[in-house]
Amino acid sequence: MNTDATAAYAMQNTQVLYVPDRRIDSFGDTRFNYILLSEPLDSVGHCRIRSGWVEANRPRILRPADLVGIEMEGFGPAARSFFDWIAEHGASIRALMKYGFRFSRSDVRTEYVHESVPEVSERVVNEALHSGDSFRAVIKGVDDAWEVSLLCFMLEMIQQSHDINFFDFKRRGLL
Repeated sequence: MNTDATAAYAMQNTQVLYVPDRRIDSFGDTRFNYILLSEPLDSVGHCRIRSGWVEANRPRILRPADLVGIEMEGFGPAARSFFDWIAEHGASIRALMKYGFRFSRSDVRTEYVHESVPEVSERVVNEALHSGDSFRAVIKGVDDAWEVSLLCFMLEMIQQSHDINFFDFKRRGLL
C-alpha cells in the first residue's frame, strides 16, 4: 500500500476509545500510557494488542527557523511519511512544526489474542476506567499502520490541549 493511501486509511479508521484525563503540558513533557488494539489483516476475529509509552516533549534547545520541525524517536519511516502527508494535504500543523515537538515511543509490548477487537475493546476500556491512571489511552487502530494510528492519537491530544496551552502561553506573556 502506498504512503498516501496508508495514512488516509489510518486517519479514517483510528478511534480513541478511552481519552486520558490529562492533556499535553504547555511547558513540559507529557507521557501517555497507550494500549492500541488492531485486527491483523490475515486473522479476522483476532486482536493484536500493543502497549507502551508515547511522549510529546517540548524542544530542548531553540533551533534556527530552517531546522525546526517534528522529531521522532522509536518510530519507523511510516511515521515521518505521515507528517509529510499531512503537510502536503493541507492539514494545518504549522504551529506544531514551528514549535518543534519531539515525539517518542518506548517500551512497546505486543500480544496476540484469539478474541475480536470489540470484545477486547470492552474489557480494556473497562480496565482503563478503573485504573486511576490519568495518562492511560485506549486506541483502536490499523494493524499495518499502527504507528500512524498512534500519531493520530497524539495529534488529537494536541488539538484538545490547544485552548489550555494557548491560555498558558498568553498568561506568561509569550503570545
